[in-house]
Parts: sequence; C-alpha cells; structure tokens
Amino acid sequence: MKLAAIDIGSNAARLLITDVRMIKKNKPDFIKSNLIRVPLRLGFDVFETGEISPEKTAHILSTMKAYRHLLDAYEVPRVKACATAAMRAARNGQQIIEQIKKETGLDIEIISGDREAALIYESHVAETLTRGESYLYIDVGGGSTELTCFTSEGMAFKHSFNIGTIRLLKQQVTTEQWEEMKDYIRSRTKGLKKMTGIGSGGNINKVFSLSKRKEGRPLSVELLRDYYKEFSNMTLGERMSNFKLREDRADVIVPALLIYMNVLKWAGAEEILVPKIGLADGLIQSLYEEICSQE
Repeated sequence: MKLAAIDIGSNAARLLITDVRMIKKNKPDFIKSNLIRVPLRLGFDVFETGEISPEKTAHILSTMKAYRHLLDAYEVPRVKACATAAMRAARNGQQIIEQIKKETGLDIEIISGDREAALIYESHVAETLTRGESYLYIDVGGGSTELTCFTSEGMAFKHSFNIGTIRLLKQQVTTEQWEEMKDYIRSRTKGLKKMTGIGSGGNINKVFSLSKRKEGRPLSVELLRDYYKEFSNMTLGERMSNFKLREDRADVIVPALLIYMNVLKWAGAEEILVPKIGLADGLIQSLYEEICSQE
C-alpha cells in the first residue's frame, strides 16, 4: 500500500511517499520511498505582513501541482495534507487552500498547534524507547515549536508555542513568550523521571549529520551549545561555505539551536535523540489508522 503526506510549514513544504508493508503479523513497516522538500519560506511573508504575497502564492501553487504529478506518477491512492503556523497566521491562508484544491484536487487542512503536536505523537516513537523514563518530543518549525511529553504511563502533556526560527529571525518573539514557555515546561516536567529530548525538524537533523554520530546515539546539550556558539560567530556565507549548508538552512539553524537548548535546559534534559521523523511521518501513521478503521 502506498500512502503520502504533505506538510506545508513556515519554512518549507514536504512531500513524503511511503510504502506500508505487512511483513510481521499485525505490525506494518513504513518504508520511505521518497521525500521532497521545497523551501517556500512562507513565514518571511506572514510574520511580517500578515499575509502570503502573490509571488509566494504562485510558488505554493506550482509546488503543489508538482506534488500532484508525483503522486500520480507513484500511483499513490491516498494522501493526507496539512498546513501549519504560517498558513494559520495568514489572512489569505484559507483562500490559498481553496485555490490549491481547485487547481490540484488536493485537500489541505490548516491545523492548530495542538493538533500538530498530536499528529507528531502519531509517529509512535514512544513505543521504541526505554520504559520508566520520560521523553520530551521537540519539533521546531519556522513559526512554532510543538512539545509532546510522554512517560511509561502515556502522554503527559502536549503544547504549541508561537516561538519558531523565522519569528526569531524577524525579532518577533518577546521576553514574555520565552518566560511563558520556560514556566510551562518547568511546571509540567517537575517531578518526572529522567528526561531525554527527542528532536524533530530539518535543523536538528542537520546538526546530527554534522556530528557524525551513529544512528540511535544521542546528542548532548553541551554539543548543541558548541555548535550554537560556532555558527553564531560566523556570517551566513561562512556557514554555507564551511558546513555546505543551503541558504534556507544556514539562516534558521542558529535560532533553532537556541530553542532546542532552552527547552532541554528547562526540562532538565542533558541529551536529545534524533530519530529523523516529523509531522509528515505522523500524518502517514494517522492516514493508515484511518484506513484500517474503515475496513
């Protein structure tokens, strides 16, 4: 069975195509066939002007048309698509969603921050972790950060904050917002057993790749701090040249690291795992469960 997910974020749009195979009885394997990322950078419009410009709108439409062709080429029968912080905040977000539907047939849902956090939890990453410990799933995007905490008893809390990489670059995150996040995390994680972070998003994935760590090995907060200091002391061009980063990664990786470091510090976590899963994976899981419930 082929399934697909589309995630339109504040920095990029992703199309994930997955083969679902029942190799073990009652336990499906999700095998990624293709992952395509287009840096739309919607947040740079929305968080400054409150809407998506005609130029960005044309870029979104051409991207969605390309995704539609790929879905047809891969013969994918079912797709689940959503848009997050930038489209939520855009005055013309719903209008653009309707235009995409008209021109491509793709149904895209603009989801809330809490719904985004819940969908990320659909990735079932908690099932593979050590019992008796606590984990804080941290998904950092351009417009928001989604937190999902779970223990051996299940989900402890989930929350979305309007603190994201593009908002930070635009200097649109206040001291009060940082304090609100800090107080929330500290109060909700107080008394929980050993806390470990789980990172999601292109920035933490890139840091993991640069670290040369083996799959499954965590990154320390100290290592994140070292990268943050090193990147912060470089120009954008130097980051791109020295670390072979695209421009749309080189600018947001610094504020992303700041968010991860702060969240981990406030939660009392010293390490973060990077399983390279995210919202698109949660969308695939959610779609698969919907299909199973209909059978």
